[in-house]
Amino acid sequence: MFHIVLYQPEIPPNTGNIMRLCANSGCQLHLIHPLGFELDDKRMRRAGLDYIDKSLVHEYPDYASCLENFSGCRLFACSTKGTGNYSQIDYQAGDVLIFGPETRGLPDDILNTFDKKNILRVPMLESSRSINLSNTVSIFIFEAWRQNNFAGAS
Repeated sequence: MFHIVLYQPEIPPNTGNIMRLCANSGCQLHLIHPLGFELDDKRMRRAGLDYIDKSLVHEYPDYASCLENFSGCRLFACSTKGTGNYSQIDYQAGDVLIFGPETRGLPDDILNTFDKKNILRVPMLESSRSINLSNTVSIFIFEAWRQNNFAGAS
C-alpha cells in the first residue's frame, strides 16, 4: 500500500519493529545502505519476531538507486526539520515516506531536494527533540492507512 524508506538506519530493534509493522500493514520496506548493523542481527530479528520473513524488504546501495524505483510516485521526507504536519496530507496508495537515521535524521542534501510542503513532521512539545524512529513510522503509517480506509485489513 505504502512504501517506507529507511535511509541508513542504525539501530537493529527499530528496523525489526518497522519490518513487523510493514508486514502487518501491507507496506513495503526499503533499506538504504550502509546499515548500522547486519540484517541477520539477533536484536533486529528479536524485535521483528517471525514477521521479518513476511515482510517485503528491498535493499539499495545508495539513495539514488532507491529513488529509481519511485518514478511518478509522491515522495515525502519525514523529519523533525519539517514544517508540514503529517496529519494534514491526503495520503494515496503508493506514497513513499522517507525516514533518516536515528541519530542524525535525513541529511540536508536530501531534504533540500524536497518541496517544503513535502517535508513532514509529527508535532511534539517544544522542549522535545525527537520521537523514536519505529514509533514515528507507526504514526505515519497508521494515519496514511486510516485515510485509505485501512485497505486490505480484516
